[in-house]
This record gives sequence, C-alpha cells and structure tokens, in this order.
Amino acid sequence: MTIMQKAHELGELIKESSEMKAMDEAEEIQKNDALANELLKEYNLKRMNLARDMQSGKIEQAEAIIKNNEAFSEMVKKSETIKNYVEAKKNFDDMVQEVNKILNFYITGQDPNCTHDCSTCGGCH
Repeated sequence: MTIMQKAHELGELIKESSEMKAMDEAEEIQKNDALANELLKEYNLKRMNLARDMQSGKIEQAEAIIKNNEAFSEMVKKSETIKNYVEAKKNFDDMVQEVNKILNFYITGQDPNCTHDCSTCGGCH
C-alpha cells in the first residue's frame, strides 16, 4: 500500500470518527437554532466592529482580543447549542492534533510531549 493510499484511509477513518460525527451533528443542530443564529450574527458584528476600531487606532490589539473573548464567552453562556458545538469542535480538533503529533513523531523521531527528562515518563525505550 502506498503512502497516498494510507493517507486516504486515514482521512476516511477521521471522517467516520465519533468526534467528527459529534461535531457534524452539533453543527447541524446549531444551524437550525434561531437563537444560536442570532447570537452568532451579533458576535460576528462585534468582531467586525472590534477589528475596525483596532485598525482605526481606537483600541489596542490586546484590548480587542480581551473584548472579543468576552463577547465569545457571553455568546456561549447564552446558548447551550453553541456551547455543545464549541465542545464538539474542540474534541475533534484535539483528535486531529493528536494524529498530527503521531505523524510528526514518525517523521522526525521527536515526541512532542518529550521533556528530555526521562524521570517524567520513564524514558523513550
């Protein structure tokens, strides 16, 4: 089997993973939730206004980031549907990141979790 065939196989496994299915399901529920859609529109408008204010020099980047994070947290608090999607997306992203770490280990030989202090894990061998 070739590398490309294995990559396709891995892609199919990821597509069929419980993490991706949960994310897709949460996204579909969110799309059909009127409150969630309204909150997302409001959040995106706030983000655009923050970007405009930052570009015009009204606020610093650090302040814009703080305000954006606050707006995001408020939105998530107001909608269980959005909260569920955010959690499902995070779980999917974490899984993909773990897959990337494993691939990177086999490509580079470097464990991304390695502290180079064998007392923390018992060593590599």
